[in-house]
Amino acid sequence: MDTALKAIAEPRRREILRIVWSEELTASEIAAQVSSVTRSAVSQHLGVLRTARLVVERRDGTRRYYRANHAEMQSVRDYLGQFWASGLDRLRDAAEASERTKEQRSG
Repeated sequence: MDTALKAIAEPRRREILRIVWSEELTASEIAAQVSSVTRSAVSQHLGVLRTARLVVERRDGTRRYYRANHAEMQSVRDYLGQFWASGLDRLRDAAEASERTKEQRSG
């Protein structure tokens, strides 16, 4: 999970993930959509995303196509969701405790 979190910490990689979320593209096609980044830099970012298993690569002859790995992205989402859920649970518990304290003081 650390590798995936480090990979998506970089804004350009998040942009690449957004681009390949719903379609399979070559590195050149991705580079054409990423602002002010060379094709070489896009290839390096794709390598990091591939290592983190956030994108998958398919070869067709000499071409390589990339697309988001939705299953792995779901794992990252589930992992991060645990923090959100526990934060909401703590907030609910604090609100309920505050309400009980108010009721005890007025009762």
